[in-house]
Amino acid sequence: MQNKRAKFGRDGFIKIDSLLSMDEVEVLRSIYDELLQDRTKTGLLRSDLAGSGDGSDKKVERITQIMRPSTIEPRLQENSAYNMALQWAKDLLGSDMELDFDMLINKAPHTNTPTPWHQDAAYWINLPDKRAASCWIALDDVFEENGCMWFIPKKEGESIHPHKNLPNGGALYCETDTKNAKSIPLNPGGCTFHDGFTLHFSQGNTTETQRRALILNFRPQKMIELERAQGVDHTGERKSRNN
Repeated sequence: MQNKRAKFGRDGFIKIDSLLSMDEVEVLRSIYDELLQDRTKTGLLRSDLAGSGDGSDKKVERITQIMRPSTIEPRLQENSAYNMALQWAKDLLGSDMELDFDMLINKAPHTNTPTPWHQDAAYWINLPDKRAASCWIALDDVFEENGCMWFIPKKEGESIHPHKNLPNGGALYCETDTKNAKSIPLNPGGCTFHDGFTLHFSQGNTTETQRRALILNFRPQKMIELERAQGVDHTGERKSRNN
């Protein structure tokens, strides 16, 4: 753990080969697929990170994002993923870390739509305590061709780059030098952790199957309370808040 904590502090990300058993992954896959198919239940929490405006078929979500899925499907938090990831977050950043929000991000087959380079902190309000960790859990084999994560090791004192939105409500993106970028393939049940200032990206899915990921985001309990007091619950309009 000491080596992982040091690497996380230095580079801004780590890889954990196995967070969950295949039995736990299968349970999550079943719930995940139910939510993907139920557009009524997920409607107000659901969007396409790819945005629109390129002439593509709008009936196909290329990068489906469902924010805070555990608020509409409590079975998710019964899975050990939430407790296991929380313990890692506490070990990495301190005992006051708690779950801020969760989300599902799925890349549909043959959509070949990248998630652009960005920093998560660009989405968040400016908080006095900057500690945060996002746990990206693979529910499928993930590799470059279907959209595994890529990271650029963080520089000391890394600041937030200027971000813009993709057209029509799409994801935030920024320009950056990618020569030191590293891809992180994972087996089902493996995960990465990264902090809010670490630049990351994933290629589009060119394969015949989904690329399903569950993301759990952690920060200090007092900062969660401060967010909520300012009306931030990680739903609603997607925009840059912290450039």
